Amino acid sequence: MTETTTPATRPANPRFSSGPCAKHPGYSLNNLMDAPLGRSHRAAVGKAKLKAAIDRTKALLGVPDDYRVGIVPASDTGAYEMAMWTMLGARPVTMLAWESFGAGWVTDAVKQLKLDAEVRTADYGALPDLTIDPAHDICFTWNGTTSGVRVPNADWIADDRDGLTLCDATSAAFAMDLPWDKLDVTTFSWQKVLGGEGAHGVIILSPRAVERLESYTPAWPLPKIFRLTKGGKLIEGIFTGATINTPSMLCVEDYLVTLDWAEDLGLQGLIDRATANATAIWDFCAARDWIENLAEDEATRSTTSVCLKLVGAPEGTAKAMAKRLEAEGVALDIGAYRDAPEGLRIWCGSTVETADIEALLPWLDWAYRAETAATAAA
Repeated sequence: MTETTTPATRPANPRFSSGPCAKHPGYSLNNLMDAPLGRSHRAAVGKAKLKAAIDRTKALLGVPDDYRVGIVPASDTGAYEMAMWTMLGARPVTMLAWESFGAGWVTDAVKQLKLDAEVRTADYGALPDLTIDPAHDICFTWNGTTSGVRVPNADWIADDRDGLTLCDATSAAFAMDLPWDKLDVTTFSWQKVLGGEGAHGVIILSPRAVERLESYTPAWPLPKIFRLTKGGKLIEGIFTGATINTPSMLCVEDYLVTLDWAEDLGLQGLIDRATANATAIWDFCAARDWIENLAEDEATRSTTSVCLKLVGAPEGTAKAMAKRLEAEGVALDIGAYRDAPEGLRIWCGSTVETADIEALLPWLDWAYRAETAATAAA
């Protein structure tokens, strides 16, 4: 293939956005006809749909029976801030951040809640020191969506810890193994790995998290949408389908339809799809000297939000490549996150077909050659 020859094959689905993410294969709006539109979410049909979403999420993820799963407002951000505002302050806390969303949780803890937190950060591409005092609460992201760096495992979390672990797993849930015995609060949004619609968050609580909620009252006021207890007791209805505020029943139906697809694959099948997608990109990068994974350690590479950097290319090359590929209708929304180093970010979550990743890769070569040729000619 010459510099001016375009690849023969195009991705059937060019949507590689890291959120909202691609719909699952075979998705159709016609499958949403059973949505109880114009009905109260507190009517029997609404409650049944919400409870089904909760119960099926718990089963698919393998969440222990004594953990609670709830649907809450404001996507993963709302779910994680709900956990921080209701549980932090009872113990010292260690905040871990290696990308923009983790940095946002640090800002919440230090500037909004004004906690005397131990803050550990790392540059994009790396992880901070994970040697944590077991007496501390820990706030961290399992997978850094904007850096493509994940924790390799949970061995660094003490089994006999006194503190709670608050895990933002929004781009990890359904695509990576989550060891529930190490996670006390886990949050995600179904618009990531399962390609659902935005605005709804999911919060998962261990018995230890429930104990904290029922025994600790924060010093600051809590808005209604953050309140998980009443009279010192957990509001159990939140975890059976009685949501805090009005959910979109159309979005809930969309999620239930997506669960139909996901359950046919099973959790391991979903994990395997994401891993296959990411591996195709890793192999592509390994065979070239102009592009690399942003993650410095292979063990920390994300299998969902795969972040890449160009080697030795002039500033602006990656942005120009992303723009060129979008103009061709080959890859949409693959530029690096605005706060991240310049590069490319290709979503490889479970709803993405490996064939589409494989069809995209020759186009990366094409776009790189086109941009470097244009730079040389300027």
